[in-house]
Amino acid sequence: MEVKGENAPMDYNGGQGYLQIKSIFSIKTKQDLQEVYTPNVAKLCKTIAKDINNASSYTWTKKIIAVITDGTSVLGLGNIGPLAGYPIIEAKSLIYNEFANIQAIPICMDVTNNDEFISTVRNIALNFSAIHLEDIKAPDCFYIEKELQKNLSIPIYHDDQHGTAIAVLAGLYNCSKLLNRSLQSFKIVINGAGASGIAVAKLLLRAGVSNIICCDKNGILNNDDVQLNFEQKELAVLTNSHLITGGLNEAIQEADVFIGLSIGNVLTGEMIETMGAQPIIFALANPIPEISYEEAIQTKAKIIATGSSEFPNQINNLLIFPGLMKAILDNNIRIISDSLKIAIAKEIADSIINPNEKLIIPNIFTPGLLDIINRAVKNYSNNH
Repeated sequence: MEVKGENAPMDYNGGQGYLQIKSIFSIKTKQDLQEVYTPNVAKLCKTIAKDINNASSYTWTKKIIAVITDGTSVLGLGNIGPLAGYPIIEAKSLIYNEFANIQAIPICMDVTNNDEFISTVRNIALNFSAIHLEDIKAPDCFYIEKELQKNLSIPIYHDDQHGTAIAVLAGLYNCSKLLNRSLQSFKIVINGAGASGIAVAKLLLRAGVSNIICCDKNGILNNDDVQLNFEQKELAVLTNSHLITGGLNEAIQEADVFIGLSIGNVLTGEMIETMGAQPIIFALANPIPEISYEEAIQTKAKIIATGSSEFPNQINNLLIFPGLMKAILDNNIRIISDSLKIAIAKEIADSIINPNEKLIIPNIFTPGLLDIINRAVKNYSNNH
């Protein structure tokens, strides 16, 4: 079916997607063919058969990663399915190649069982040097990541958790500098209790923030709510220490920070006016934020960030994943711990020498961004 009008997507590459596989060896003669195929290819097979570690020297497995989705939880779009989620993992594979010189293959998984998902990834993992998980619904994503980490010897990176949490924390570090307040003093409301929201809340707790309230579509997380999954119940115990009840309207009263990792148009200007004296608004849902930038700037909000590159202060895992993947591969890091994420967030925040309301975080085009992330990972590796 042809899509026309304002909602039609841009026709990239003649409608053939973003990627292609290109060889780095040119076959011009019979001798060239013999070198890469019969009979010489058999020698490579025998060499690897003697020691499987030779595969990284004689095949591309050392320099290629997989970006895998089941399309069950796309930020701002929800459960749209594996093929509908494919453009995201294809675009992220392109970004890996363009910004970090990492070869990445997008893979969509048409499975509904966690153990089947895990088994499939385990069975194909020999092909890759790392696995990037993308847009998998909570709590499944947490279970899948943990099980893969147990069973595989390569890094398992979940962008919606790790990348988003690092970017949010980096932005908040510079917000605290601008307002001359400690990060730990903020009252923070997180709207959205999926993979990203849970991961952000957990990292903020590890960074010393204690006054956090998390909301989902049913309101403030409450440990007595039988609809909560295990991860949400665990978070409900660790947050909302004042036992506030209700929804976002009640949670946001006198809050210093709103972090939106949910759906569009759930935050109003009137809600912002009930926040503290200098509200910080991170409306990060894409493609439609929790409140539009145009509406947010009409309120008393002091600092505004979105998930889009259209406006100042884009807080998006795009900032993190190319450099982080390159850094963990270069420094032989397998587990991306909370302490490593905090170290990266601090390094990214400190890279902004003079932060202001329109500049609390670098962007993907910032010169030396990959070096900033690599320095944080290398220093962490040397000290742990």
